[in-house]
Amino acid sequence: MSDQRRARLRLEISREAARLFWEQGVAATSGDQIAQAVGLSTRTIWRHFRSKESCAEPIVMQGVVTLLSVLRSWPHQVSLEDHLVAELTRLGREGAPVDLADEFLAMKMIRLADTEPALRTAWLMACDETERELRAVVCDRLQRPSDDLEARLYAASAAAVVRVLDEEIGAAVLAGSDLTAIEDVAALSRRYAHAIRTATGGAVGDPVEREDPETTAPGAD
Repeated sequence: MSDQRRARLRLEISREAARLFWEQGVAATSGDQIAQAVGLSTRTIWRHFRSKESCAEPIVMQGVVTLLSVLRSWPHQVSLEDHLVAELTRLGREGAPVDLADEFLAMKMIRLADTEPALRTAWLMACDETERELRAVVCDRLQRPSDDLEARLYAASAAAVVRVLDEEIGAAVLAGSDLTAIEDVAALSRRYAHAIRTATGGAVGDPVEREDPETTAPGAD
């Protein structure tokens, strides 16, 4: 089985597991029920996941996929606010990399993680992946090596912002709160950007300039 096909199958299993966890609780859901919902054998489920709770991991990761895809494409010469507004608005028109149904399932699992330690593990694993991705973004923008302590601290701070805001927004959506502020893409983008700026002491957020190699080469006028 190719890696791409394996990833698709894991996500399909994760969707059904997440639906069952939300509808009837983690304790009341068995590996057999998950297998039946997907139309696979229980043995196949255990070939792809180490436990029933770990089945939630792929769908939980879907909760941060869109934001990470946007941050990876952040141009050096653009501020975080402008980039998030432009890209999230574009994705709203053209379609985000994650289906809305998967986003809602991810929100449900993140919310359920408050009372289910095993699901909390899945969410924290997604947060750890977010921090790793952000470290690469931060180190690139600040021209620091990947093991630079200060850059790692900035990435950890930015990842904490993503975790807290995702949890808050997910809880509000599932509680049926007024979603006006959340549906305003520009306002929401600026909220994330402002929080990341604050958490990193202003180190992450501004445009950055890179020296032109041709003008800095030895002998260049």
